[in-house]
Amino acid sequence: SGQPLADRLVLWTRLTGPALPPAVPVDWVLADDEDCTRVVARGTEQALAADAHSVHAEPTGLEAGRWYFYRFTALGQQSPTGRTRTAPAPDAAATLRAVLASCQRHDSGHYAAWRHAATQSPDLVLFVGDYIYEYAAAKNALRPHDGPLVRNLAQFRDRYALHKADPALQAAHAAAPWLVVWDDHEVENDYANDRGQRLAGPELLALRAAGYQAWWEHMPVPKAMRPVGPDARIHHRLDWGTLARIHALDARQFRSHQACLPAGRVGGSSVVDTAACPELQQPGRSLLGAAQEQWLAEGWDLQRRWNLLAQTTLLAPLNLPAPGKPADSGRTWTDGWDGYPTARARLLQGAAERRVANLVALGGDVHAHYVATLKADVANPDSAVLA
Repeated sequence: SGQPLADRLVLWTRLTGPALPPAVPVDWVLADDEDCTRVVARGTEQALAADAHSVHAEPTGLEAGRWYFYRFTALGQQSPTGRTRTAPAPDAAATLRAVLASCQRHDSGHYAAWRHAATQSPDLVLFVGDYIYEYAAAKNALRPHDGPLVRNLAQFRDRYALHKADPALQAAHAAAPWLVVWDDHEVENDYANDRGQRLAGPELLALRAAGYQAWWEHMPVPKAMRPVGPDARIHHRLDWGTLARIHALDARQFRSHQACLPAGRVGGSSVVDTAACPELQQPGRSLLGAAQEQWLAEGWDLQRRWNLLAQTTLLAPLNLPAPGKPADSGRTWTDGWDGYPTARARLLQGAAERRVANLVALGGDVHAHYVATLKADVANPDSAVLA
C-alpha cells in the first residue's frame, strides 16, 4: 500500500502466472481486523495484461490516522493480508515513525534490513530511489540471476518481479504504507533528462518510457501517476497531521545534463577538477527543473513543525580528495547536488528567505549514511545553519 492521505490511500497487487487472461477481475477489501471480517471498503479492479496485470485500488472516505488491513482475491486465490494506515487529519497532533531506504540491488545481498524493518512497526516507509537495478548480475553476485542489462518493458517487468519475490521485501510492504520516488536505476545509471551513460536522445527516451511504465505498474501509487510515454509527474506532497509536510521530489526527469562530460561520453556522471569546470557554476543549471523548483519554493509549510525532503541523493557537499592531496583539493562528483551548486543555493536560500523551520533533507543513492548540517555558504563552516 502507499500514498496515505487522511481519507484515502492506494492498495497494490500484481497477478503472475502462466496463461493469464487479458483481463482479470480482482476483488479487494479493506477492514478493521486482520481476518478482514469487519470490512469498511471493498471493490473490484480489472487487472489488464497491458499493465502487467497490476492493480491500483484507491479506497476513499476513510478515517484519518488509523490502521487498516487489506487483501485481494482473484481466480480463486487469496493474497496474504497487508497492514496499512491513513495519515493523521491535517489539524491533528501526530508522531511519525518512518523507515528511510534506497538502493536495493537484488544480486548484491540479502534483505536483512527489510526483515528488520518489517518488525519495527513503522508508520511509513520512505523509499527514495533505485528500487531495482538494471544491470546484469555481477560475476561475484551473492544472489545471481540470468537477466540481461535491461533494455525493454518486458525486461523491466521481469526485474521488478525478481526484486518483489523476496520475502523480506514483501514483509516490509505488508507492514506499512510506502511513499516512493525514483532515481536513476529505474531507467539507466546516472541518466539526466534524455541522456544516460550509454543511450541518449530518442533511444534514452524510449528506455525511459519503458522504465516509467514498469515503475508505475509495480509501485503503490495512484492511477493519476500513470506515465504518458517518457513523461510522468511523481513529485507530490504528503502532510502528516500538524507535525510535518513531506515533499517528494523527482531528481531525474527534469534535470540539466551533468557538467563537463569526459570525451567520448554521451551522458552520465564523472569526477572533475572543480576549477577546470566553470559550467558547474552556471546559474540556470537545475537538478529539479525550473517548474519543480518553483513548485517546491511555493509549497514550504510555515505552520507544521517539520519540512522533510524525500529526495534521492546527498544534499550536503562531499569532499573528494585526490590521491596524495589534501581534503580540499577541489574535485566534484557531477551527478549529486555538488554538480548543481547554484540549484542547491536557490533551494536553501529560498527556504531561508521564507524562514522555513526544521528543514531536513532525506536522501539515498550514495550507499552510505551521512548526517550533516547544511550551511548558508557551503564553503564556510562558520556560516548559518539552514537545514
